Amino acid sequence: MTRLLLINANTNAATTNMMRAIAQAAAPGGTVIDAMSAPYGVPLITNADALAQSAKALQALAGAIATTPPDGVIISAFGDPGLAALRLRLSCPVTGIAEAGMAEAGSGRRPFAVVTTTPDLVDSITALAHAYGHEKTFRGVALTKGDVHAIMADHETLVEALAEACAEAIETMGAQALVIGGGPLGQAAQSLNLRFSVPVIAPIPAAVRLAQKRISQGH
Repeated sequence: MTRLLLINANTNAATTNMMRAIAQAAAPGGTVIDAMSAPYGVPLITNADALAQSAKALQALAGAIATTPPDGVIISAFGDPGLAALRLRLSCPVTGIAEAGMAEAGSGRRPFAVVTTTPDLVDSITALAHAYGHEKTFRGVALTKGDVHAIMADHETLVEALAEACAEAIETMGAQALVIGGGPLGQAAQSLNLRFSVPVIAPIPAAVRLAQKRISQGH
């Protein structure tokens, strides 16, 4: 039995449950997904300050995680907050959903874009793409139009807003693959995969795949 621990970097328990279900559905047989929320912070990470706060919150969980260590940890926020710090403190592999999603989208030197709802995180996402070595293939961030909280409040509104941004990324950025940039966007990401001629990567299943690969390789 393999146990993966998914950590939601925000404090919204409903979001945590949704992401855990997505991860469990993506996991192979014999893998159990546990999940926990950040001990403090915000219910939705929409700016760099909240992202930095979530990194500290996740670091604070390291001691408790280490007492009953899982086989792998997934950080389910697209900024991968606390990733480096948790890797230093835990013996198991730690995988970020942005790390995994970008790796799949940019495989084979394929040009890709990130599609998301949070304009105040564009700089953070861009910096992360560069830090992961995607400078030559990363085409930028395509944003939904309108207030992020209003868009996120209704699933169908969210799906259609993301679909519009996906089309823009393909048409104007030359993206040949797309990553939906956000753990809370997980259900919407799964609704978009068959709507476009290019791959649309849902980051939570991508993180499950990468985490499983690392565990099997002993990383």
